[in-house]
Amino acid sequence: MAKYAFLFPGQGAQAPGMMKDVCEAYPECKKVLDDVSAIWGKDVAKLMWEADAAELSRSDNSQMAITAASIATVKALEAKGITPDAVMGFSLGEFPALYAAGVLSFEDVIKVVAKRGAIMQKVCEQIAQENEGHAPGMTAVIGLGPDQVKEIAGKCENVYAANMNSPVQTVLSGTFDGLTQAEALCKEAGARRALRLAVAGPFHSPLMQRAADEFEKAIADVTFNDPKIALFSNVTGKQATSGAEIKKNAVLHLIQSVLWTDEEKVLLDMIKSSGEEWKLYEPGPGKVLSGLWAKCGLEIGELSCSEINTAEALNNL
Repeated sequence: MAKYAFLFPGQGAQAPGMMKDVCEAYPECKKVLDDVSAIWGKDVAKLMWEADAAELSRSDNSQMAITAASIATVKALEAKGITPDAVMGFSLGEFPALYAAGVLSFEDVIKVVAKRGAIMQKVCEQIAQENEGHAPGMTAVIGLGPDQVKEIAGKCENVYAANMNSPVQTVLSGTFDGLTQAEALCKEAGARRALRLAVAGPFHSPLMQRAADEFEKAIADVTFNDPKIALFSNVTGKQATSGAEIKKNAVLHLIQSVLWTDEEKVLLDMIKSSGEEWKLYEPGPGKVLSGLWAKCGLEIGELSCSEINTAEALNNL
């Protein structure tokens, strides 16, 4: 019998109308959205299916929409008898991963994500005001190695290497002006692309320290249990085994880099050492992580990661 690893997408995976066909085909999914709406106090289904891209990209909206969609997909997979033996999430995706691993209850993960999204949105707006209305953000640099991108970031004010996505893709966080300078330098250095992302702020960088401080207070009374299955951390790039460590990392997560390539390697090493058959799924909107897995630079053989973001994909399992 195969084992399963779930890789949960992060902010930026959202799209208007996302996963509507899944929720219409699988009652378990629509129930998750109804339950999320009851806890959050807003209609998450309406947000996912009727909001425009600008409204959906706000941190306080996109984080909840992606979390709800990811957990809904987990429920549809459970209905097919597919449950994870290992989980990891990219950035925001760590929170549905925490739910899937039993670290946070359903109610707690929705409340925590609501607080996180609201805090991050507020701080991003403050940073924009402090920079003459120019919104901070993130830029994906494609075609340069991570060390080269880090060196370029060091030459720019308020720019940081935030996400280690693949050997040839690194994401920068920074102020509007800082990213504009960094994008030009990356292109001069031979980058194939330097693409500004559809996110609301300079995530996973020291520019989010105010958000980290506020978020730490917001989750002080929330219980983080020890994970029931293998769970990997963006902050350390390694497996996380205690609720206390995971809670600490949830705060550091806002200001430290996402070590995704490290996590991929640790997961692959675990799979290879197990000697068992594994299948990798990306439950939730988009297919970014499936693409990154294919380009991770590791000897993955035929072990692909399949996106599960349509009713057809679920029906074919």
